[in-house]
Amino acid sequence: MTTADKEKYKCILPLIASGNEEEEKDYKGPTPGELLEPLFKQSSCSYRIESYWTYEVCHGKHIRQYHEEKETGQKINIQEYYLGNMMIKNPLSEPDQEEKENPKESAKEIPTKNIEGQMTPYYPVEMGNGTPCSLRQNLPRSSTVMYICHPEAKHEILSVAEVTTCEYEVVILTPLLCSHPKYRFRASPVNDIFCQSLPGSPLKPHNLEQLEKQQEMMKMPFRRVKEFQEEMHSTKEEKFSSIHKPVAVGSHQLLTVGTTHISKLTDDQLIKEFLSGSYCFHGGVGWWKYEFCYGKYVHQYHEDKESGKTSVVVGTWSKEEHIEWSRKNAARTYYLREDGTQTVRMVSHFYGNGDVCDLTDKPRQVTVKLKCKESDSPHAVTIYMLEPHSCQYILGVESPVICKILDTADEYGLLSVPG
Repeated sequence: MTTADKEKYKCILPLIASGNEEEEKDYKGPTPGELLEPLFKQSSCSYRIESYWTYEVCHGKHIRQYHEEKETGQKINIQEYYLGNMMIKNPLSEPDQEEKENPKESAKEIPTKNIEGQMTPYYPVEMGNGTPCSLRQNLPRSSTVMYICHPEAKHEILSVAEVTTCEYEVVILTPLLCSHPKYRFRASPVNDIFCQSLPGSPLKPHNLEQLEKQQEMMKMPFRRVKEFQEEMHSTKEEKFSSIHKPVAVGSHQLLTVGTTHISKLTDDQLIKEFLSGSYCFHGGVGWWKYEFCYGKYVHQYHEDKESGKTSVVVGTWSKEEHIEWSRKNAARTYYLREDGTQTVRMVSHFYGNGDVCDLTDKPRQVTVKLKCKESDSPHAVTIYMLEPHSCQYILGVESPVICKILDTADEYGLLSVPG
């Protein structure tokens, strides 16, 4: 082998075991559908709570996404969508029956999904007839529930993802599948590769030594980091206690410090760039992503390698329109402290004049709710998008960064750089 720096090495590749093909071939136990049947007969439900939404999977019945909010007077408002309902009486009977009637079918390839870097086999259950989706001409939402073997799991929801508009994938970890050899979780074997340097080459490649030094730096306490940086000829002057991960702030790369706040200068810089609209927040984990630039616009977009970027303007900023809107709506929401004093906890801004909506023939519009949310990570940002009415949206932005500027809000909820 020859490295990019022309260093030469002789390497011995390990032999890789062939796996448990014989055990899989000889298996004559219950089908995956039969193994999962108790879960469906019990009508049990699994839940996953995220920052805004709660997901409910009632196995063999439905998948529900909902948010509960208490108003004054203890009235509870529930916003909910059904991501899929079971459309046949016994969801597991059909594929299993085919397997029994046609043995060749049981040899067909089992689908896999990349779970944390490991291609993992899963048993799919399709669920349709969910809440109509306005972005798809009111076609019903639908989901694929992927059941995955995990010996220590209790049927919990690992993830919920919107893979295309209003079509979802839900991953469930369950021990019920683990007695089937084809669905068993297998850790990827670690096989060492032994390399020996050839004459004229160093014992270790230069790039490998540099990488090991960087990894060593990640483990060092504060008192040794500066010396190590000087050894690596670093030109950066940041002071930190223990490195966590890089965070992009405007055009700068900074290092977070565990749960400690970055220096005041850095916070001020981030706030100035955010309020000027030059630093934008991005969010979304499904098909659609969101970009919010304060005082400029809110965009919804999807990027695809083949077709490129599809972008929808959800709303654009007009100070005059917002002030008119704020005279009719509460632009500031207060939080009552234990000592009886009030502090601003959230401000709402109106962004109108978005792209024209096919369903209403009117421009899209969005209310942006900027909320103070404490977090262990000083620059963590949670973003979610709701559509309570066709093409009328709510964009929630929650972050510790917001906490630092809410008290500057004027009567219209407009923010300024803290003095």
